[in-house]
Amino acid sequence: METINIIKVVLEEGLKYAILALGVYMTYSILDFPDLSVDGTMPLGAITSCVLILNGFDPWISLIIAFAGGLAAGCLTGLLHVKLKLQPLLSGILVYTLLLTINLVLVKAGTGGQSIASIFGEKTIFNSGVANILPQAIGGVNVRKVLVLAIFIVVLKLIIDLYLKTKSGMLLRATGSNQQYVIMLAKNPGSSKILGLAIGNGLAAICGAVLAQSTETANTSMGVGMVVFGLSSVIIGLSVFRRVGFMKATTMVILGTIIYKACLQIAVVIGLPSEYNKALMAVLFVIALVFSGNLKEKAKKRREKSA
Repeated sequence: METINIIKVVLEEGLKYAILALGVYMTYSILDFPDLSVDGTMPLGAITSCVLILNGFDPWISLIIAFAGGLAAGCLTGLLHVKLKLQPLLSGILVYTLLLTINLVLVKAGTGGQSIASIFGEKTIFNSGVANILPQAIGGVNVRKVLVLAIFIVVLKLIIDLYLKTKSGMLLRATGSNQQYVIMLAKNPGSSKILGLAIGNGLAAICGAVLAQSTETANTSMGVGMVVFGLSSVIIGLSVFRRVGFMKATTMVILGTIIYKACLQIAVVIGLPSEYNKALMAVLFVIALVFSGNLKEKAKKRREKSA
C-alpha cells in the first residue's frame, strides 16, 4: 500500500507541474527564449484563483481568469524584449520583479491583509462539478485528484498539439528556429515571440491555479525555483525520449516532469531533509543539462561519421 501511495503522489505532483513544463517548453524549446518571468506568473495564477474562489467565483472560471493574467504578464515580457530591445533574461527579470509587488498587493487585497490566501472548505476543481462524477477512491486509494489532473493534462496537451499544427503554431516554431525565414515570409517574428511568451506564461499561471486549488493555499513565494524545475523537466523529457519516434514532444515533456518528480520523491523516501529540496533540484538540473549535452555531442559525431 505504501508503494501505491508513493506512485500516486508522484503522478499527482508530476501531472500538476507538467502544466508548467508545457509552458516552459513553449518558451524555451520552441522559441529558444529563457523566460524567468514564470517564477512570478505561477504565483500570480495561484493567488488570482484563490482570491476569486474566496469571492464566490466558480473554480473553473478562476482558472480562465488566471490564464488571462498569465497571458498579460507574458505579453509584457514579450513587449519589453521586442519593442524595447531588452535581452530575454533582463525582460523576464523585470517582469518577475514587477509581479512580486502585484502578487503581494493582490493577496493582501483579496484576504483582508493576509499574506497567504487559504481556501480550505471551498469548492475547487477537485471536489465540485465534473469531478463529482469521477470515483473518489479505487482499492482504498484516493484517486480523484489524479483522475482530474490526468484528464485535464490530456485535454491541454491535445489543444497545444492542435495549435502547433495551425499556421500560427508553425510560424511560432519557425520563429524559434529561423527568424530570417519568417521575415522572408513577410511575417513579423516579434509578434510570434509575444504570442509564444503569452501562451507560456498563461500555462504557468494555470499551473499555479491548479496547484493552489490542490493544496488549498497560495502565497507569493510558491514560484521560487520554478524556472529550474520547468527547464529540468523539459530537458529530461526531450533527452530521455528523443529516440521514440511516435511520441510527440508535449508527451515527452509530461513524462519528463513525472520522472523529475519521481527523483524528488525518492529523495524524500530515503530521508533527505526538506530543506535540501532546492539544492537537489539544482543538482538534477545540472545532470539533465550534462545528459542532454552528451546526447547532442554523440548525435553530432554520428552525423559527421556518416558524412
